[in-house]
Amino acid sequence: MAGTLRLGELGESRLTARDKGIPARAVGMTVAEFLASEPRLSEFWTPIVALDDELITNNVDVMAQWCASRGLELMPHGKTTMAPALWQRQLDAGSLGITLATMGQVRTARAFGLDSIMLANSVVDERSLRWLGAELADPALRFVCWADSVATIEAMERGLRGAGTPRPVDVCVELGAPGGRTGARTLAEAHDVARRAAASDVLRLAGVAGYEGSLAHDRSDASLAAVRAYVERQVELHRDLGELYDDGDIYVTAGGSAYPDVVADVFAGAMAADSDTGDARTLWTLRSGAYITHDDGFYRQISPFDEGSARAADPATVGRLRSAMRGVARVVSHPERGLALLDGGKRDFPFDEGLPIPRQVASDLDSEWAPLTDASILAMNDQHSYLGLDGQDVALGSIVALGLSHPCTTFDKWRYLPVVASQDSDRVVDLVQTFF
Repeated sequence: MAGTLRLGELGESRLTARDKGIPARAVGMTVAEFLASEPRLSEFWTPIVALDDELITNNVDVMAQWCASRGLELMPHGKTTMAPALWQRQLDAGSLGITLATMGQVRTARAFGLDSIMLANSVVDERSLRWLGAELADPALRFVCWADSVATIEAMERGLRGAGTPRPVDVCVELGAPGGRTGARTLAEAHDVARRAAASDVLRLAGVAGYEGSLAHDRSDASLAAVRAYVERQVELHRDLGELYDDGDIYVTAGGSAYPDVVADVFAGAMAADSDTGDARTLWTLRSGAYITHDDGFYRQISPFDEGSARAADPATVGRLRSAMRGVARVVSHPERGLALLDGGKRDFPFDEGLPIPRQVASDLDSEWAPLTDASILAMNDQHSYLGLDGQDVALGSIVALGLSHPCTTFDKWRYLPVVASQDSDRVVDLVQTFF
């Protein structure tokens, strides 16, 4: 299990006028000094995205306990937040490590002392391979990446031999699917990659990897069947490669935040077979990342663990995920009946997996919230959202709380995100820092 990250410097970061949303009085303070002054969300400028500490704790615990109950490892995708403080909460809950998407993200993670990393991607750039070779001199570093072609293996070998790597790099064969993202398109191609990796002097064959989320985008029978068939092919490939593995740890990894239940169900049969043979090498690993904040849009509709989902009626599920993030924007124009313009837009809130959802309205951030009904976001510009109103008015200067869809394109818009203690509290207990 990964250890404690070096987070001390986060509190020493100094807030500036370049940090959007930060209260004016905070400029010049360190983060630690500002938090010690007992800030309130009502001090922040709009637009802002706020996180909920109580609900983050709920979500981290739900996923950790669910995975543990099934004997699954969890290496949550850190690219969702790129926030080391949130990674630490996932590690503290028992995660084996953190998954990342680029070597730049890996370098950021190493700067904070992360020593258990899965790169859900290939590495073919000689510069990053030289850097990786030097990092592997740290015996505590657990690192595994993916490869989906013999050409990838050959590119890695060139870079690593030039770097003089002190030990082989663990590589999982990535299995893809026609119309999917990366990954070997056939089992035969995947076998070729595996044999080439197993024969390498600077690489070690470390298992099978893949991403099922690109194959479906809903919970229809056809989508669930496509996901299941893909994960079954992963398990088949893993079994076929048995004679190529050594005695070290082996990964079989899949599972974003949309279909972890399907992945776990398929993995369960394979894990039972391992138990029957006494083979304890394989780490059956999920990489779900968006669960830490969940959302009010895409993942709420598709996740089996949403608080309102009948799909989650599994007795072993210990709880439900709840959206732990919200946007806050101010009405800055009321140009015509039934239309108001908010001061937050595409630069502030996600829009790629659905527009924000108006939830509540208040006269200001320190006032009582009221439900906002018969309202919707009609469109977004860079710095405005078009709030359509049907029967309910909102006053100029009032505040609108927005449900957001897709955490992965929420966090990247903010360097600092205030964290309130709970849904009912205005008290800011942390500033989450991101490193995109």
